[in-house]
Amino acid sequence: MEDCEQYVRYEQDRAVLAAVGAHLDPQISRLKVRLPRSVAESAVAAWDREELGEVGEESREEYELRDDAAELALIGLAISSRGVWDAEEVVVDLDVVQIATALRAAR
Repeated sequence: MEDCEQYVRYEQDRAVLAAVGAHLDPQISRLKVRLPRSVAESAVAAWDREELGEVGEESREEYELRDDAAELALIGLAISSRGVWDAEEVVVDLDVVQIATALRAAR
């Protein structure tokens, strides 16, 4: 039953992590970032794209892949609505969650 105790500790750790997040949330919401035009245009294209097919049963890997694509589309929405194009870059305020998702995908 040691494994069960381990997951109880993990649950407690998650609660502390949530408390950290609750304190950070009002301090950090959006950060101004610069993205190259080609990447920004691809994100906007992901937002503009219409997915016509229904989502059926997915594996975990397929779900995570679709979720990442949705996050890219939301970045595209942010660029479309509040991005400022500057030559070959766009400057946009992104939510820290979007930034974290992109950083995780880069790993």
